[in-house]
Amino acid sequence: MSSPVILLLSGSLRKGSTSEAVLRTAQTVAPSVGVDTVSYEDLARLPHFNPDDDTDPLPAPVAALRAALDRADGVLICTPEYAGTLPGSFKNLLDWTVGGTEICDKPAAWINAAAPGRGQGAEATLRRVLGYTGAKVVEPACVRIPVGRDALDEDGLIADPAVRRQLGEVIRLLAKG
Repeated sequence: MSSPVILLLSGSLRKGSTSEAVLRTAQTVAPSVGVDTVSYEDLARLPHFNPDDDTDPLPAPVAALRAALDRADGVLICTPEYAGTLPGSFKNLLDWTVGGTEICDKPAAWINAAAPGRGQGAEATLRRVLGYTGAKVVEPACVRIPVGRDALDEDGLIADPAVRRQLGEVIRLLAKG
């Protein structure tokens, strides 16, 4: 029996962002809980969503996104908040998932890495859009893990063993669906 595969989706275009650090760290701990991960790294390549283009043949980056979603057993998201909601580029990614069925009934969760008191707008929007897509939100795997730049080691990963254990638990819960 093969290990479940979780697709990691970052809502940040910025290299070295805390969202990226959270997901890269999750990727390093996933094997310890029997899960494989795949990072989606083409957020910047997605065209602006246009319903007229949501037909076959899909634009190549959209087809690749939907294929990655289809192959995954679950989806883990970490996104910053921008102006009280999701960054536009990440909302665009989610818009491209609404017309497909690849995420429907698929376990999904998110990690909010924002400082305390921030990030609720992004979470609310994420919950709403995932509802439209039919994703199955795994509530116990949706967590807040505030991550400051000082929490990262020289490799840009989270070094704190307690946080790494928490990330492993999130992935385990998500893989269980």
